[in-house]
Amino acid sequence: MSESCSKWIHANEPMPDDLSFYLVGWATTLLIAIGKSAFGGGLAILGIPLLATVTTPQNGAIMVALLVSLMDLMALQRFGRESWSKPDLTWILPGLVAGIGVGYLVFVRIDPRLVTLIIGVVTLLFTAHWFLRGRLAPPGTRPVSPGLALAAGAASGFTTFVAHAGGPPVAMYLLARGLPKTMLVGTTIAIFTLGNWLKLPPYIALGLQHREALWGALVLAPAVPLGIWLGRIVHDRLDQKTLFFWCYVLLALAAAKLTIDAGLSLLS
Repeated sequence: MSESCSKWIHANEPMPDDLSFYLVGWATTLLIAIGKSAFGGGLAILGIPLLATVTTPQNGAIMVALLVSLMDLMALQRFGRESWSKPDLTWILPGLVAGIGVGYLVFVRIDPRLVTLIIGVVTLLFTAHWFLRGRLAPPGTRPVSPGLALAAGAASGFTTFVAHAGGPPVAMYLLARGLPKTMLVGTTIAIFTLGNWLKLPPYIALGLQHREALWGALVLAPAVPLGIWLGRIVHDRLDQKTLFFWCYVLLALAAAKLTIDAGLSLLS
């Protein structure tokens, strides 16, 4: 974190005056928004580590939560109800809410590092199987599995609350379904709009205690619509096979980061 940005934080000034904050912050916000609109997500996991280079990790987490919630609303304008897989949402969303509730109830009893490690390892195995064998299989859409959808939603809700790692469980289920590319992204956005907005009140409360994070999110917010617009262009230009490939790449990278971070933390 730069010296001038540190002074801004400790002085509790209303607006950041460090150029590096704007450069890194805007680039990070654009990257996450493009990933949201092009692939349904996958890049938000990079937000806190990148922003932590120009602010505190806590402020970075607050900013990412606020910015991603704004991205969800804007992405929904470009991926409306016609792009949602409603049979999947019927089972995933109740599971998501239940998982968040369970995560809230057992949060103090669960080591989030262990949860993150398990999710990371399982996701790596899933993506490795696809790269080795799955992508060679003929294309096709698997039928809706209520049990798996409910389990994916519950696992996502639980892990997003206790470890901020809710993406992989739902991504594994939806990618295995083989949905058309726009339906895959639209359904993913619909799911995480609900999940992110359910988590928003605690982050707003934190933001009221850390006003510099609220100001930081405000000055980065103009990058959101630009990123959502660029992401939709990327989405429309990629064919189904290429988009799925990059979805799996992003999922594998996120899983690798989760596994490494959790493993190192447990060993320390």
